[in-house]
Amino acid sequence: MPTLGIIGSGNIGSAVARLAVAAGMNVVIANSRGPETLSDLVAELGPLATAGTVEDAAKAGDAVVLSIPLKAVSDLPDGLLAGKIVLDTSNYYPSRDGRITALDNSAVTTSELVQSWLPGAQYVKAFNNILAHHLPLLARPGGAADRSALPIASDDGAAKAEAASLLDALGYDAVDAGTVAESWRFEPESAGYTRLYLADPSTPDDQLMSSAPGTTSTEKVRSALASATRVNVAERVF
Repeated sequence: MPTLGIIGSGNIGSAVARLAVAAGMNVVIANSRGPETLSDLVAELGPLATAGTVEDAAKAGDAVVLSIPLKAVSDLPDGLLAGKIVLDTSNYYPSRDGRITALDNSAVTTSELVQSWLPGAQYVKAFNNILAHHLPLLARPGGAADRSALPIASDDGAAKAEAASLLDALGYDAVDAGTVAESWRFEPESAGYTRLYLADPSTPDDQLMSSAPGTTSTEKVRSALASATRVNVAERVF
């Protein structure tokens, strides 16, 4: 039985953990505050889930979902994720992460920056473009007519294939969004981000957290990625 390591127990990390145990996977989940703070979540997830340290989650996972604030990624122990398939959910929010010059001047994408902080990892960008509460609501079995798709980006073809297989097990089709240099197509404010999964894409920003999801097919995701224009990240304040 495969094991998914999850570093980060926030909204996205917890949502992926719920999908993983529902799919019959073992989960080792960690956060920066220590395993003892995860007792309620692990009790909710059931016997397939255990809490551990960041090192435990990295070591145990056949793949690892990294879902921590962008500014915290560079503080991870050196070599922690070397040799691991890493699905990174990072987005750049200056109000939380502070200003990062290399992102503000578009020298790199968020994914390229994170990949540079994780030498040796088999890096894939995933799960960053959908609201956490929509993840369990839109998951469907393989072949379902109303199955939704999520984009993934990587420079590593083998890692991308493994990530697509994982998404399939969790209830989603995967759309190849290209390399990490192209991952801006589904970063915040882009055509491939968040509103793509709303039943009503015109939902006001202050109602997003209670919004209803809408099925988002592979074709719809591909169309959104193709139509995307690069956002001026220097203007981002949230």
